[in-house]
Amino acid sequence: MSIQRTTSIPPIVEHPRITVIGSGYLGATHAICMASLGYEVLGVDVDEEKIAALSAGTVPFFEPGLPEQLVEALDSGRLSFTTDFDEAAAFGDVHFVCVGTPQAEGSHAADLSYVDAAFEALAARITRKALIVGKSTVPIGTAARLTALVAETSPLGDELEVAWNPEFLREGFAVQDTLHPDRLVFGVASEWAERQLSAAFRPILDDGTPLIVADLATAELVKVAANSFLATKISYINAMAEVCEATGADVNLLATALSHDDRIGGRFLKPGLGFGGGCLPKDIRAFTHRAEELGVGQAVAFLREVDDINNRRRLRIVDLIRELAGGDLAGKRIAALGAAFKPNSDDVRDAPALDVARMLYLEGAEVRVYDPEANANAHRAYPDLEYVDSMTEAVTGADVVALLTEWDEFRQADPAELGRLVASRRVVDGRHALDADAYRAAGWEFRALGRPAQPETVALVVDLKDRSEALSA
Repeated sequence: MSIQRTTSIPPIVEHPRITVIGSGYLGATHAICMASLGYEVLGVDVDEEKIAALSAGTVPFFEPGLPEQLVEALDSGRLSFTTDFDEAAAFGDVHFVCVGTPQAEGSHAADLSYVDAAFEALAARITRKALIVGKSTVPIGTAARLTALVAETSPLGDELEVAWNPEFLREGFAVQDTLHPDRLVFGVASEWAERQLSAAFRPILDDGTPLIVADLATAELVKVAANSFLATKISYINAMAEVCEATGADVNLLATALSHDDRIGGRFLKPGLGFGGGCLPKDIRAFTHRAEELGVGQAVAFLREVDDINNRRRLRIVDLIRELAGGDLAGKRIAALGAAFKPNSDDVRDAPALDVARMLYLEGAEVRVYDPEANANAHRAYPDLEYVDSMTEAVTGADVVALLTEWDEFRQADPAELGRLVASRRVVDGRHALDADAYRAAGWEFRALGRPAQPETVALVVDLKDRSEALSA
């Protein structure tokens, strides 16, 4: 790592004022949580409706615990919001850029236009020593390119420094992950930048959070490498599910056995419908694209298969639902429980659940979708689907019930009570979240990805037990 070390380091601001550019999921969460840590924070976005909502104490997305943090931060006077970049440039000592990097249209590359625009807008306006910190997930080389852009654009030249601080938020746990992260990564090019960024995270560092100080390129790579590893682990167990389906093995038992190996562990070794959301799918595609640009595409070629395995799970769950429906979905009523890509979120970007519901609809099924939080976003994405306001309404008269997002409401439902509402007691568990024995005991035909249609292993054990008791008698 190459960090510029000098005998004369410019002074830092020990309690810096912070701006957060972008008020989407990452930006709003970061702004609110930094204010809760005691910093003066100004949130900035070009979307006037979003800024108005946040200023009025309304979080424009679902995230447990964040609305309460927002109200507290606003009441403290430490948090405010604006659409004015001139105000932001004058206000901040440390500027965090948290804008989106969606997948570019017609390509697997990341769309960096929002990041570029934010850095350029700040650089043109900042007139005193300050630090611009990227938090957005970007391809390797972006920080170096933006450093040059800032130096060319800013009246301060290279005195306006750039750093990178990747985020590792899990939707549904974003407040915890921001206030108590498992690590902080600083990508910096000077000792001053390291010290100034440390001052911006002082309460978290004082809490004992591990800090990795790296060069800009490594800091950029950490996030995409982490997401690629997690995606690979998820797709690995789902690849094993495909093998299990072909052999009659049980992927749940397989995952349990593998999890006892300390070298493997059980986290993210969970079979099911696969991953989605606004990060993992687009990040592994952008990573593959960038690696090819750098001439090392073969090193991450396996990520294409990771993506393919993930998408095949969606097709396979439709196959299972079709099988339970008698081989033809036309006219069959399907209860689709879940639309968000994961529980405790209203995010439907690349959501496997919503993708499955759409495929069922296109095969002629009468699909009723219910999600505790994501119905509105799902309706905007796929307005042709039917959305209902309760699980009871979704399952009433259903020929097949499909669990697609593992909300606690669905996991804790009583199979006997549900059985009195449906037309046929048939359920497909796309998330391995239900008690298969309880459903079968209540008369349900139960199917899940990577598990035998009938619990032959359990039946064999029971049979051997009965034989042993008979011989003893």
